[in-house]
Amino acid sequence: MATLLETCRIPPPSGGAAELSVPLTFFDIRWLHFQPIYRLIFYDYHRSKEYFIETIVPKLKESLSLTLKHYLPLAGNLVYPLNINDDEKPVFRYVAGDSISLTIAESSNDFDGLVGNHARDADQFYDFVPELPPVKLDESNYQTVPVIALRITLFPGRGICIGYAYHHSIGDASSIVGFIRAWALITKSGGDDDLILTKQLGDSSLPILDRSVIKDPLGIDTIFWKVMKQIPLKSWSFPLPTNRVRATFNLHQADIKKLKDLVLDKKPGLVQVSSFVVTVSYVWTCFVKSGDAVGDKVDDDVLEFFGFQVDARSRIDPPVPANYFGNCLSYGMAKIEHQRLVGDEGFVIAAEAIAEDIKNRVNNKDRVLKGAENWMSDIMKYVGIRALGVAGSPKFDLASADFGWGRAKKLEVVSIDGEKYAMSLCKSTDSEGGLEVGLSLPKERMEAFAAIFAEGLRFY
Repeated sequence: MATLLETCRIPPPSGGAAELSVPLTFFDIRWLHFQPIYRLIFYDYHRSKEYFIETIVPKLKESLSLTLKHYLPLAGNLVYPLNINDDEKPVFRYVAGDSISLTIAESSNDFDGLVGNHARDADQFYDFVPELPPVKLDESNYQTVPVIALRITLFPGRGICIGYAYHHSIGDASSIVGFIRAWALITKSGGDDDLILTKQLGDSSLPILDRSVIKDPLGIDTIFWKVMKQIPLKSWSFPLPTNRVRATFNLHQADIKKLKDLVLDKKPGLVQVSSFVVTVSYVWTCFVKSGDAVGDKVDDDVLEFFGFQVDARSRIDPPVPANYFGNCLSYGMAKIEHQRLVGDEGFVIAAEAIAEDIKNRVNNKDRVLKGAENWMSDIMKYVGIRALGVAGSPKFDLASADFGWGRAKKLEVVSIDGEKYAMSLCKSTDSEGGLEVGLSLPKERMEAFAAIFAEGLRFY
């Protein structure tokens, strides 16, 4: 159970820009009606509650304000026009006086239980996630909504959790992880010197907000907006009760090598047999088999889909700077008949399908955005399909965000509790070279998945 200690608003430091308006590209517009992203970062922390309140909280507030100087759109709002007969598009707008919501809380929950890998009641994690403020309708026929909210929870004598919720249209994982890492660095270093930030953050250095780096000669933003403007923004609430449990599964470096060797033994000419490919392929096959194990009746020829988002910054021509702040995502997809996926060769078949899509489309600058103008209409084709998605990427090492308490103990992507099934993926927090997979499933199915996952690694 969590106890609220303080709710406040943190503005950027005074003396900065009085106003900033940032348009949405087609990469952003496609996420306008997507559910918020909820993430939690758990850290070991053994100091007293008094020290936390008197020293840590003021430091976090000050550093957050300094960080927002570089990330002004996060302190502002998404402004969404409601006149569907007008061509005006939404924007992210910051004006002096805008601020970000920050909640400070204390919890008596079992910290060690929360950061464990075993199956845990998914509902309890919502105590540590901030809710985005509701959508508001102003007098001039616009809807406005803050794009991010933060919550810091102390587990006295044991740990700290930093939770954040954000509107996906404001930025992808690369952008938001860059913000969190910058906040952590400023907190730890005690300043926001541009040179220090750039040197320490590398590719995640000071963000570029210039939308002109996204080329859109086909006017895809207008095509997408014609679809989106028919739908008012809605306020989201937590999906409680979830009727699910959360669990974490680790693939150690030796496990990943074994899976790669198995694929290459069966398919020696296959390229792009990466750690990502074998990990998600193995999880996908175990996931589908777990459905069968709990009595999910599926015809043999029904298609199973696996979808994943792809950072397109370096994959498009011309490339987009790595520190561009916003969305710049394409996607990959594999589809396989149910019978083949649950068969003895299912894992290898899955790895081949995903590796081929990465090789032939995702990593092909001529094809990664081919047909992007049809993405919105294509979505309707996939309504109701049997699918597993993936949230997060080991490429963006969120656990390395060090506020002065060391590397994170555990990461949780709470938003995979949504209606559609998804796995989270990140670098292992306790195994060098390994990967960590998070799942949220009904209890019976989680038990079946865990058994199939463990048995498969022994068999392979």
